[in-house]
Amino acid sequence: MLDQDIKDQLVQYLALLEEEVVIQLSVSDDPISKEIQTLVNELDVLSDKIHVELATLPRTPSFTISRIGENTGITFAGLPLGHEFSSLVLALLQVSGRPPKVDDQLIKQIKDIKGTYHFETYISLSCHNCPDVVQALNLMSVLNPGITHTMIDGSAFKHEVEEQAIMAVPTVHLNGNFFESGRTTLEAILKQLGQGANPDTFSKKGPFDVLVVGGGPAGAAAAIYAARKGIKTGLVADRFGGQVMDTLAIENFISVSKTEGPKLVAGLEAHVKDYNVDLMIAQKAKSLARKDNIELTLENGAVLKTKTLILATGAKWRQIGVPGEMEYKNKGIAYCPHCDGPMFSGKRVAVIGGGNSGIEAAIDLAGIVEHVTVLEFLPELKADKVLQERLYSLDNIQVITNAATKSINGDDRVTGLTYINRKTGDTHNLDLAGVFILIGLTPNTEWLGGLIEHNAFGEIIVDRHGATNVEGVFAAGDCTNSPYKQIVIAMGSGATASLGAFDYLIRH
Repeated sequence: MLDQDIKDQLVQYLALLEEEVVIQLSVSDDPISKEIQTLVNELDVLSDKIHVELATLPRTPSFTISRIGENTGITFAGLPLGHEFSSLVLALLQVSGRPPKVDDQLIKQIKDIKGTYHFETYISLSCHNCPDVVQALNLMSVLNPGITHTMIDGSAFKHEVEEQAIMAVPTVHLNGNFFESGRTTLEAILKQLGQGANPDTFSKKGPFDVLVVGGGPAGAAAAIYAARKGIKTGLVADRFGGQVMDTLAIENFISVSKTEGPKLVAGLEAHVKDYNVDLMIAQKAKSLARKDNIELTLENGAVLKTKTLILATGAKWRQIGVPGEMEYKNKGIAYCPHCDGPMFSGKRVAVIGGGNSGIEAAIDLAGIVEHVTVLEFLPELKADKVLQERLYSLDNIQVITNAATKSINGDDRVTGLTYINRKTGDTHNLDLAGVFILIGLTPNTEWLGGLIEHNAFGEIIVDRHGATNVEGVFAAGDCTNSPYKQIVIAMGSGATASLGAFDYLIRH
């Protein structure tokens, strides 16, 4: 099951177990059960602090991890390998009593939750966003006896996925009802449960010298450059990492031949935490005002004051704005082929968008689904030539150009798509199980209103120092009118804006 290199690493991790743990195993004769049995037996051999017992659990195959004499509430229904292997290792360590690397305030918020909460998270092993959710809910189960969590591999429990029309991962249910879908954070989960940070805590922080809004590459670079100057620096963000967290393969980040989005984000966050930066995560900005200081109002009502502000709010997936798009989000409409592609195994799907992102998605999906139809609005695809050559080499992909999507159709989930041939005016219908929308990004700037000057696309207009039209306010990254939206360029613009803000502080 596990190769020798992984076993050698596991031995080092398992040596960190504080107390003995019990794995209760529920298996049968199916192939996945046999794989789980093999994995658990190997864990048993690698550590004398792990004990295995056979049991009858609500789902088979599955296993629980608990302290001796108590139910910790963590269950893995399916095989936690691939991206979920780290979730398994962390669960073993935390259940054994190993202290989690989490802020003390978050631990207190978790322990203060009252009531009974049974979480279930449907995942796919190819999903790079799922482990963050699984690990957050596992941690909550360890720290609060009223909370349980079950990770469910959709490929192992296909009947549940079909019955509940789960077509995007991660999908979280709470006490049998839908709770959340898509990547989320521990802070965001606590906020949804009414355990978010007290707004008064933010308002009492006092004026910052530099306050960064956004936790992507631009925001991280801006915060690091500001903190290195020894000035009071804060960073507020809905989530750390931004769009990079949704990116799997990164092969153009100079000096690193190949990496993955979550891995790069982990490095960014660790680097920011090396400095004295006040991190305020799972907080959304609501409005901005220029008074004696610059005042940033958060959605929780708190007001943060700062001498200079750097907007690095990034961008989000652009919507096509047709009937059915919002109704069938996560019910057949998806944006991440790596995460949600396995949910459409053996089915027919469409990809809207003929740029690099769309064609990369179509190529990835072609190895999973029965058939892919690529719809491009323009007369020709916009993707790089090398991607187009790869695309046309695959025999289960059809490309339709001059296609204007009119509607996405369905009942309780997507069943098809209607488009118009822009050249002939004819209307066509496609029978589909899923639609992946990849038509580019739109900047997260709508909350700014008319205070900050922006172009027709909503991008903030900045000068060569990263300054906006408002005194003391700077901007960086994908939310600006920078012509190229790349990670390395966002980092550079974040550094530029931070240095610009520092120069402004010196002059004023």
